[in-house]
Amino acid sequence: MSLPHAILTALLEKPSSGLELTRRFDKSIGFFWPATHQQIYRELAKLEQVGQIRAIPGPPAQGRRKEYEVLPAGRAELAGWTAGSHDPRPVRDAMLLRLRAAVVVGTDGLEAEVDRHLGLHRAQLAQYLAIEEHDFPPERAAGENRLQHLVLQAGIGLETFWIAWLTEVRSTLGAPGTGGGPVRSGPGADSGTASG
Repeated sequence: MSLPHAILTALLEKPSSGLELTRRFDKSIGFFWPATHQQIYRELAKLEQVGQIRAIPGPPAQGRRKEYEVLPAGRAELAGWTAGSHDPRPVRDAMLLRLRAAVVVGTDGLEAEVDRHLGLHRAQLAQYLAIEEHDFPPERAAGENRLQHLVLQAGIGLETFWIAWLTEVRSTLGAPGTGGGPVRSGPGADSGTASG
């Protein structure tokens, strides 16, 4: 996914000023496609320059921020991208690499970082569950946007996975035989697999 497509999606949902858009990113799209406010403003300028969005015409009012809407070219770009073919992105997570490195350099200090990550994932899960309770209560299930709810459920599922996995990692780090020293070295130590 690219930031321009995320912005086009948000603006099609609701025309917004740059400031409103950054606030909406912080509460929704930014959970799975984060962007700084500076990046969002830069992309707004580019999308306007290529004719995919425009500032909504109207008399300038004092204190009124420029609001953007999507033009037909922007809708066509987003529709083409949505229907296109995109391979899944490989997982790049520093924690996975740290655990692999710990096999050869030892696990000293790793428990505290795993605990910190557990806390972050638990906090994110709590935030997702609060959003689900507020935005998708069971009594409104018939009228909800099911695709939006599925995106949120993906986030809930990922956080649930990370919490379970990190809990197992933490348990393994505290187990006898995991120790702080290198586990093994020499021929065959790197088999090219995730476990080897």
